[in-house]
Amino acid sequence: MRSGKVILGSMAALLWLGMAPFAFAQAPAEADRSLTGDAACTRCHDESETKPILALYKTRHGVKADGRTPGCQSCHGASDAHIRNLGGTGDRRTPPDMTFGVRGKSDPKQQAGTCLGCHEGANRALWLGSQHESRDIPCAGCHTVHAAVDPVLTKLSQPDVCYGCHKSQRAQSHLLSTHPLAAAKMACADCHNPHGSTADHLLSKPSVNDTCFTCHAEKRGPFLWEHAPVADDCTNCHTPHGSTVAPLLKARVPWLCQDCHSGDHANAVNSGANLQDGAVTTVGGRNPLANSAARGQLAARACLNCHVLVHGSNHPAGSKFQR
Repeated sequence: MRSGKVILGSMAALLWLGMAPFAFAQAPAEADRSLTGDAACTRCHDESETKPILALYKTRHGVKADGRTPGCQSCHGASDAHIRNLGGTGDRRTPPDMTFGVRGKSDPKQQAGTCLGCHEGANRALWLGSQHESRDIPCAGCHTVHAAVDPVLTKLSQPDVCYGCHKSQRAQSHLLSTHPLAAAKMACADCHNPHGSTADHLLSKPSVNDTCFTCHAEKRGPFLWEHAPVADDCTNCHTPHGSTVAPLLKARVPWLCQDCHSGDHANAVNSGANLQDGAVTTVGGRNPLANSAARGQLAARACLNCHVLVHGSNHPAGSKFQR
């Protein structure tokens, strides 16, 4: 009973002194996000750096009037050992508590955790487990924070940031037929979500077709007559990053069409366009080209000369996707 009174009395004394019971460890000091706190860094790190940093104050990260805005210490830590120059100079100098970038000394997952402390939710909710996160690509591997304009947030310069790793896509973007990335009419992030996605290839929509329909709404349908490969996946016929065949086709017609339609207009063979009589694209059960010297593919050379509505047709006579 006496020992119980002693414990209760000690707890009461702690509460009276304004201390929480058993809170004997001192809480870490809160990062100083003010200009005074930043001065500990900016008195050395200024525009003379290889990568100047003072342009940070021209961005949202430098708006001190907003209480949500971090300071140097909010991201890099207090870095006392670095400020006191422990460990010598140059490469031997003790680094800040947190360093950023692909070559940063801090673990990429810790770097991302620092950024996600403020930038969480929205299109970054699926970062954990995403392709970039699982390959240890830190946020600063793509984003440039200490710059007046972050290149990855501008449509004109964003592709160059992505091409730093995605070399094959860079090469494809210089082919004859491409999306208008070079004209800054779109950017990689219009189709992909680099922070994570439930779809393949980090697509911003649940499927390839849904992503394409964001711009190509006229191909969405529904159509009275649907072309099966179109409804399945746009990339059955198109390659998104660049092609030598317009418009972004994977091969030239008629060879592209013959990947599925293995017959010609004169033979009764298995084909996706077979009619009830077994012939491919016949007229009244008979093919006018059947007795011709040349096959339909040789005579016309392009299926699209006749079958122009390849994405689907709403016309009652459009089962052959003709006009």
